[in-house]
Amino acid sequence: WIESNGTQNLPCDARKTCDYTADEWKQATNKEHADFLANCRLAYIAEAPVNWCPELGTVLANEEVSEQEEKGFTVVRRNMRQWMLRITAYADRLLHDLATLEWPESTMEMQRNWIGRSEGAEIDFRVAMGIPSPEEYIIRVFTTRPDTLFGATYMVIAPEHPLVAKITTEERKESVENYIEEVRRKSDLERVDLSREKTGVFTGAYAKNPATGQPIPIWIADYVLMTYGTGAIMAVPGHDERDFEFAQAFGLPIVRVVQASGVEGSEPIVKAYTEEGIAVNSGFISGLYTSEAKQKIVEWLEMQKLGHRAIKYKLRDWLFSRQRFWGEPFPIIFVDEGEGEYPKALSDKMLPVVLPEVESYKPSGTGESPLATIPEWVNTTDPETGLPARRETNTMPQWAGSSWYYLRYLDPANDRELVSNEDEKYWMPVDLYIGGAEHAVTHLLYSRFWHKVLFDLGIVSTKEPFQRMIHQGIVLGENGVKMSKSLGNVVNPDEFISKFGADTLRTYYMFLGPFDAMKPWDSKGITGVYRFLNRIWRIVIGEDNVTDASRLTDIVPSKSLERTLHQTIRKVTEDIDALRFNTAVSAMMILQNAIEDEQEGVPRAVYEILIKLISPFAPHLAEELWQRLGNHDSIFKSSWPQYDDAKTIEDTVTIILQVNGKMRDKLDVPRGMAQQDLERFACESEKVSRYIDGKQIRKV
Repeated sequence: WIESNGTQNLPCDARKTCDYTADEWKQATNKEHADFLANCRLAYIAEAPVNWCPELGTVLANEEVSEQEEKGFTVVRRNMRQWMLRITAYADRLLHDLATLEWPESTMEMQRNWIGRSEGAEIDFRVAMGIPSPEEYIIRVFTTRPDTLFGATYMVIAPEHPLVAKITTEERKESVENYIEEVRRKSDLERVDLSREKTGVFTGAYAKNPATGQPIPIWIADYVLMTYGTGAIMAVPGHDERDFEFAQAFGLPIVRVVQASGVEGSEPIVKAYTEEGIAVNSGFISGLYTSEAKQKIVEWLEMQKLGHRAIKYKLRDWLFSRQRFWGEPFPIIFVDEGEGEYPKALSDKMLPVVLPEVESYKPSGTGESPLATIPEWVNTTDPETGLPARRETNTMPQWAGSSWYYLRYLDPANDRELVSNEDEKYWMPVDLYIGGAEHAVTHLLYSRFWHKVLFDLGIVSTKEPFQRMIHQGIVLGENGVKMSKSLGNVVNPDEFISKFGADTLRTYYMFLGPFDAMKPWDSKGITGVYRFLNRIWRIVIGEDNVTDASRLTDIVPSKSLERTLHQTIRKVTEDIDALRFNTAVSAMMILQNAIEDEQEGVPRAVYEILIKLISPFAPHLAEELWQRLGNHDSIFKSSWPQYDDAKTIEDTVTIILQVNGKMRDKLDVPRGMAQQDLERFACESEKVSRYIDGKQIRKV
């Protein structure tokens, strides 16, 4: 369903945005979510304050702002008509279902913080003094600490708050307007930066504190955002660090209403106390601990009809429009009925909407998409009614495609549906997702939302798309710093491929260190891996590149080599499963050394297993050697080696000998040696005997 301007319901034929009607949704597989989805109106148009980037000529989602600002682009706030997706309708499920995933805790915590679920209360403050009109105004705030209401000594509303113009007094009007103009040039990220000096301006108006009945001044300040909560806060400087700094900067009252248990609390307030404690100077809740005080004050507010319990989120609806040519075009037309136009989804037979050929892809600079300058594409006709219509000229963000691509991979040739039920149920969810943590609150969050919508529609069978996730580490420059052209520490792979080959480079990448850790590049270290692979090659390939397998024999490997072989198979198999590639390469190096130490030649069976083990790391080398040994099928069609646990056990065991907790010697003894024989060997050790001669042994 489509909701225009966030509130206005459109005619029924404009609500259908896919092949499912509300009634059909109720018959879908996931009945528990059908009614929920049918009433969400997930796509809507809003005139909203957005993050506008003049250099890029497009708007940015909140999640994209910091990345572009780090690149040096300017981001400012302005009102524009936008398509929005109501991701907030899924906030609780996005939070709750994190518990079902095997993801890095740091990534899940980033999503929790971005969604930002907060329990508290909404409280109404009545504007009491200074307004230029007798009309009554209410400022509603959301707070997670309603127990501090008695300590609210002023209010702050966002510069974009709709009441600013209505409550500002005539004598404060110019300074307020000037301040608002300054704020328009700041991004949300800059505004909430805790290290910034606090700025603000008094509106001239006052509100009545509902708990104390006292008038408190109403300020506007850039650290309050219209996009979070209600766009207004009750400022309690004694118990909030931002409010404390603001109050100090502008000489506003600071009152203590919470103190730590067992503390007198009569000393001057030198910094905000933000922990829980005992309510003081708080009327009927004084003496109560924070949890009890919250409960009692909310009950009182509800009884007085001054407020109520509420849950809020930091998560905002997903800004889904971009003002650029490239990107998926919206399958939407605006039909002109003569008395106005309404948006309408195109039917399946009208899809796909194809972007037109253009001479310039550059943004218009006016906020419109380049597509808006192509009238022959924009102006069209509604195929069902014959009425004139125009196409939507905004395009979707890059996140649209990346939110569901994994599903299309399952059934890419299907021209009837997104993915067949059979293929989706067989493959989903994705068992292991390897990707960067930088997408924690963009692609990874958007994909989860998108997938849940498809789950509610009955198109997918799982609630989550990616069951297990691992973040790959970054290869740093040789100076231990992230590679950058400006720092001159970029490593060009082409140089090393031309000198050592792709297999050497690939194997060295895996050998550098743990897969998920940052590790510095070492140009000297790659030569060791190059020598290792060359040694495998030279066993059967001579200096003149002629195959000579005379060293390969059909003899049974020595017991020592057989044990090392099975230990290596187990180690490499387990390490690949656990993405411990660096230790897998180390194990193969040990096996290579053991092969070269064989006195009777290299057993062919052992050598072929080594080639199989190295094949995922050095596929070209392994395939070439496999063919040179007379095998006609690809090595990748052969079976993976299996190990025998019984053959991995060492024949000897190293025993550490300590006297009074200090190591004095160590012995290599046959596995399974009897306790009394071990004690005799230990006592006969020359290094041990000097410490026990003439003394009674109390414990062994």
